[in-house]
Formats: sequence, C-alpha cells, structure tokens
Amino acid sequence: MFVMNAWYVACTVEELKSHQPLGRTICGRRMAFFRGVNDQLACVEDFCPHRGAPLSLGRVCEGQLVCGYHGLVMGCDGKTVSMPGQRVHAFPAIRSYAVLERYGFVWVWPGDAALADPALMPHFPFLESPDWAYGGGLYHIQADYRLMIDNLMDLTHETYVHATSIGQPEIDETPCKTQIEGQQVTTSRFMSGIQAPPFWQRAMQAQGLDPLAKVDRWQICRFTPPSHVLIEVGVAMAGQGGISAPDDQKAHSIVVDFITPETATSHWYHWGMARRFQVQDRALTHAIRDGQGKIFSEDLEMLEHQQSNLSLDPERKLLMLNIDAGGVQARRVIDRLIQAEKAAQSSPEEAAHAH
Repeated sequence: MFVMNAWYVACTVEELKSHQPLGRTICGRRMAFFRGVNDQLACVEDFCPHRGAPLSLGRVCEGQLVCGYHGLVMGCDGKTVSMPGQRVHAFPAIRSYAVLERYGFVWVWPGDAALADPALMPHFPFLESPDWAYGGGLYHIQADYRLMIDNLMDLTHETYVHATSIGQPEIDETPCKTQIEGQQVTTSRFMSGIQAPPFWQRAMQAQGLDPLAKVDRWQICRFTPPSHVLIEVGVAMAGQGGISAPDDQKAHSIVVDFITPETATSHWYHWGMARRFQVQDRALTHAIRDGQGKIFSEDLEMLEHQQSNLSLDPERKLLMLNIDAGGVQARRVIDRLIQAEKAAQSSPEEAAHAH
C-alpha cells in the first residue's frame, strides 16, 4: 500500500510550534513531531509506553516531550528520560523516525531509519531560489493517495471539474503523451493558438500581456516516487515558442503536489505554485494561492465522493482509457517499490530479484 523507505512531507515548518508537539499519521503510523534541545527536529511514535496515551497531546519542555497524561518525559531518541515519582529508565524505547527540514517543510522517513539518507531527498531548486515566488496550502483528504496521483497525472478532468478556472475544451481535444524514464513518469500536452482560460487570463494580465490574445499552452506532469507530482504549466503568446518563449512573452509556473498517505483511504495534500513572473508581488502570490486553493477544493470534493463509491464496492473493476496511462504507470512504479521492500525483508536474494 505504501512505500515506507522514502521521504514524505510531514508538515510545514510553521505548523511545528516550539512548545507544542504535532501529531500526524503517515503511512499508517502515528507520529509525534517536536523540537528538542537546540531546536533539534525529532519524531517519535505517538504512543506513551506507560498507558498508551498520544504523546502529541502533551507539551515540549526544555527540549523533551512530556506526556500530557502522567508527565512521562521522552527524549528525541524515543527513550524514556523520567517520570515524577517513578522509576522508568528500564522502559523499552519507542520507535523514533528520521526527520529533516528542507524547502520550508518537515520531511519524515516512515521506514527503517538506518536507511534514511538525506542524499535521497528530491531536489526542488525553485523552492529555495529568489528567482521564484511560492505560495501554497494543505488539504486533509479522505481518499486513497493514489487517487490524487491519478487525478494529477491526467488533466483531462480540468475541462469538467474546473470549467470556470483552468478547464477548456481544447484539453479534451489534444492528445497527451506518456513517457517512463526510470522511476519517473511524465505526461505532457501542448495546445496551440487557443484562448487562455480565466485563471491564465488573470496571470497574463499580471504579466502585462493581453489576456484576450491567442496563446500556446502546455501541461507537463512529472511523477516521482513515493508520491510527488510536479506540473509545469503555462501560456505564451501564440507563435513565440510556447514553453521556450522569452520570459516577457509568457506566464508560467510549477504546480507543486506533495501527497503524503495517512491511511488506506486518506492522505495529506500539500499543494502550491511556484512562479517566475512578478516574483516580488506578494498580493499576486496570495491571489494565486487563493485561486489555486479553490481549484484544488473542487478536486477534494470529487476524490472524496469517488473514494466513497469505491469503498462500497472495492472489488469492482474500473475501466482504463489512454488518458489514464500516466496514473497507471505511476501506480506500477509504486507497486514495484513496495514489492522490493517486501522482498528485502524476506531475503537479500529475493530483493535483488525484485529489482
């Protein structure tokens, strides 16, 4: 169901307050995130070894996590430190997880902490470059995380779900291309000489372009495991080179989708948009974020109803079309990685065969 040995976004840095732990379930595991001594980032199992209370309901005091039930004190390594009036040093350690902070997010490795290599973190240079502006948000969605990946790897739905913002008939009329390179799956669609939809008309106006002019539009969706989807999107004045047009002839962005599984039927969805035009305009950043938030709320509603239908009849087979190729290939990558992890737990020989 989940790839465990991988980096997932757990929360934003802003969500993690200095004196308050944050509880979050990721890949079926309940975790408590907090900042220890010298602001050290830490994550342990959200389970007090005394009576099983969630440690996330406690507080952080002098860099240690204090259970809110009986005051048991837990260290960053999952080992019990103390408890008022009690001897608890012999308590077995609870699980601790590898965590790191990057790009304004807290990342966690739900699997074997010994395998957690910061070098395996995906690289998103636009999230740390002053040449880009970024704004985003978080949705907690009651649907299988793979349904969101399906959704993002097939943008045909925009014509129907997002008809008043980014959808237009030309998306339906233009075939998309799917490519697989290693563990990355890419679907792309290029449209020429069309009218920009409302969202992109506003972006064009902000860029000083005629919003009613004909444009060339592109959508390039890239999935990388365990569940990240980046989408290059934009419009350029028609005949100026499309995605390769000069910056002053186009409005373009990268839609950032960090999808973190919670349970078999729920996930955390950190969404955002990075752009390379008018990067100093904070009001524009807020306006784009609000518009994007509305668009993604429409996806949320559809996915949760879809999950409800699927849960009622989980054995029912769904029909596949050529537009589903990106999501199908992304699921195959996920399945291969899950099988490889299972094989590695069995024997080194089986793990090699799985790869």
